[in-house]
Amino acid sequence: MIDLTGIISISGQPGLYKIVAQSKNGIIVEGLTDKKRVNVYASTKVSTLSDISMFTTGDDKPIEEIMTAVFEKEKGGAAAIDGKSDDKAVANYFGEILPEYDKERVYVSNMRKLFSWYNALQTTGNLKEKGTEKEGEEKTKAIKTEDKAKAAKKTVSKDSGKAKTSVGVKKTTGVRKTGTA
Repeated sequence: MIDLTGIISISGQPGLYKIVAQSKNGIIVEGLTDKKRVNVYASTKVSTLSDISMFTTGDDKPIEEIMTAVFEKEKGGAAAIDGKSDDKAVANYFGEILPEYDKERVYVSNMRKLFSWYNALQTTGNLKEKGTEKEGEEKTKAIKTEDKAKAAKKTVSKDSGKAKTSVGVKKTTGVRKTGTA
């Protein structure tokens, strides 16, 4: 399944964004196509792609599963339908990918948006499967824990007779400060 964590859509703004950091008043995002960083305030409507699903005749289908079906159909390439195709062509193509979609509640505009998002993710190289990324993260975590263990072995604690104090704090032995002079 395709991993869409950290990819968001901002209402009123075109394109997709990747979450970079958290700021005092919201989040800092980076555009997938133009790589520009923007501060998004907490009052702005933001949707993460991993939380979006589409209506079907049974249970709702997460958009990750639908994009995985498009990925498998196109063998990793761009979707055959773009945002400017005919309505019937878009509906037929979407019907091939997700035949059990609810024809009354899923509009052609929703299908167009899905295909434009898929093509944007595909052209920027952000279509990654969940399993391959987790394996890489586990390897880097294992390497980091090994490095920490080696660093802990190298560190030798020296115990001197002096009392330990915080950095920048003067130790005042036997003097009581009352605040009056």
